[in-house]
Amino acid sequence: ILLIATLLLAGSKSSSFPSGFLSQTSFYGRFRHFLDIIDPRTLFVTESRLKEAVQLLEDYKHGTLPPGVTNKELWGAQKIKQAIIHPDTNETIFMPFRMSGIVCPNWWLNQSHNACVNYANRNATKPSPTSKFIQGYLGAVISAVSIAVGLNVLVQRANKFTPATRLLIQRFVPFPAVASANICNVVLMRHTELEEGIDVLDSNGNIVGSSRIAAKHALLETALTRVVLPMPILVLPPIIMSILEKTSLLRSRPRMILPVQSLVCLAAFGLALPLAISLFPQMSEIETSRLEPEIAMATTSKTVVYNKGL
Repeated sequence: ILLIATLLLAGSKSSSFPSGFLSQTSFYGRFRHFLDIIDPRTLFVTESRLKEAVQLLEDYKHGTLPPGVTNKELWGAQKIKQAIIHPDTNETIFMPFRMSGIVCPNWWLNQSHNACVNYANRNATKPSPTSKFIQGYLGAVISAVSIAVGLNVLVQRANKFTPATRLLIQRFVPFPAVASANICNVVLMRHTELEEGIDVLDSNGNIVGSSRIAAKHALLETALTRVVLPMPILVLPPIIMSILEKTSLLRSRPRMILPVQSLVCLAAFGLALPLAISLFPQMSEIETSRLEPEIAMATTSKTVVYNKGL
């Protein structure tokens, strides 16, 4: 149900919406924006359709739109480009590692898929060698799995707890385990940003320098979204399943409980993702005075922006 609602919301924009409807200065505007980004239908856009969308937006930018092009078509082209093209490199993101492809593969591959998604949707203003990706991938997956497994083992071996208390704690262990693993995953897959910094831009879109401080803020914001991401996934399914299991449908067909629970978890993930990544704007703002002195001297702007990545 939640996935169907997501698809309906993602496809509900039309030319009748006001110009500021999708402003990313508000949480709701970002939420609607990221519903477009994660729309699974964009996974099946052909190369020719992508080129058409990009060309249509270029025509719009240069004032050479063909006659008869509607606002709805422009919104559709913008949706396709933002879901598929990386904003820094202007290259096509490999299909399984797009935000629109995160729900189903992540259900099975989890931290390995998280690592690839974190890398594919990073701030890519600086080149990163393949060796760095491999090191980050191994570190991210090993640390993530170790944290998750280690916390569960510690709880199981805690003899001081009564069985009831141990069971209660085990129900809460998945959240800190997954949240900690997600943080490690983000930091290790994007650690080159901390070493080399990321580009910051003034109000005119000009690059004024490369900042390690901005990189720290970008990783912190991304890591916080990965902490929030598991919350709906771990909270909503138990509540929904406790209601569904009381229905005559599941009572008379107990074998359906597992597939229904899987679908509910998948739907919760589909809702949690846009909620989490909407917490912060993708292009975040920071005061110039908080950055490196050389950047503060390079611009008269009081604030600069940087691409947080996803």
